[in-house]
Amino acid sequence: MPFIHISLRAGKPESYRQAIFDSLYRAMREALDVPEGDQFMTISEHDAANFRYGNAFGIQRSDDLVYIQITVFDTRTAEQKKALFRRIAELLGERPGIRPADVFVNVLDSAKENWSVGHGLAQFA
Repeated sequence: MPFIHISLRAGKPESYRQAIFDSLYRAMREALDVPEGDQFMTISEHDAANFRYGNAFGIQRSDDLVYIQITVFDTRTAEQKKALFRRIAELLGERPGIRPADVFVNVLDSAKENWSVGHGLAQFA
């Protein structure tokens, strides 16, 4: 049950944003074996004054940088996360054409009892 938030510079067409959603969903299905239909994602667009990045770690980023924060159950292994990072960069490179240097991913682990996905219930506790 991953929850994904994506941040990017404003101005990309809808097809570009939809390609990001589609590529992330495919990467999660392949690397984390998430169930079909498990697509809980948002995109926030930011104007240039509200979007900052640097070239830390020797990575030359561009204005096409996309921040991806994924919250998942704390049951995912380090190997699954590494596979997810690789697959996200590959798929976003294919569609919509984001350079691997512009793919910034952060995974947050969350205990299952911290989730309510509807009806005020703790479905996974």
